[in-house]
Amino acid sequence: MGRTLVIGDIHGALTALKQVLKKAKTTQKDTLIFLGDYVDGWSHSAQLVSFLIELKTSHNCIFIRGNHDDLCYTWLTQHTHNPEWIQHGGQATMDSYAKLSQKEINTHLHFYESLNNYHIDDHNRLFLHAGFTNLHGPHREYFSKLFYWDRTLWETALATDPNLKKTDLKYPKRLLLFDEIYIGHTPVTRINKTIPTQATCVWNMDTGAAFKGSLTIMDINTKEFWQSDPVYQLYTHENGRN
Repeated sequence: MGRTLVIGDIHGALTALKQVLKKAKTTQKDTLIFLGDYVDGWSHSAQLVSFLIELKTSHNCIFIRGNHDDLCYTWLTQHTHNPEWIQHGGQATMDSYAKLSQKEINTHLHFYESLNNYHIDDHNRLFLHAGFTNLHGPHREYFSKLFYWDRTLWETALATDPNLKKTDLKYPKRLLLFDEIYIGHTPVTRINKTIPTQATCVWNMDTGAAFKGSLTIMDINTKEFWQSDPVYQLYTHENGRN
């Protein structure tokens, strides 16, 4: 039996991804669950997506959709973008795609279209990029963009009193639906953390790779994790999203 490994937000840091996959000694027996945000930040965004497409041919990979992946897909298909996207890593993504042929870009479009909004495994563990708001669960979510834009799930988990019993009527209903929830989207560096951080049943895997943090991969059964070097040290002539 292989491990189930979950990977946080990468943001174009292909060098960091290769490093951390090697540190974790990943094999073809492992299941790799990527929580989204493959692009926008470091200079290898397009190359990273090509690497993931190739990785899926030899490994069992589950790819979740991130908000930056959706922004990139919109740019590629509609040829439109907003200044805020450019400012938050989009320019590096555009520059990286300038090196690809149209055939390669078409392959990437299929990759973006096939991303999952969320994944639930056989142990009632939920994996998604950001969150969901419907109290009945993600299958009842009204607006699909919330899967990769919502921050209230993480904010709710952080704000929940750890001493509050699950039977208490004040306990947030969303946090009772799954045994564990794995997300990215909001860097834990915002609360001065550098490693995967748990609040109630929610595990946040975004350890700030787009900024000054490392990229992290974790075995969800043992909670052992491995981290790359701080990504900005691997891309010394770039700013990432800093």
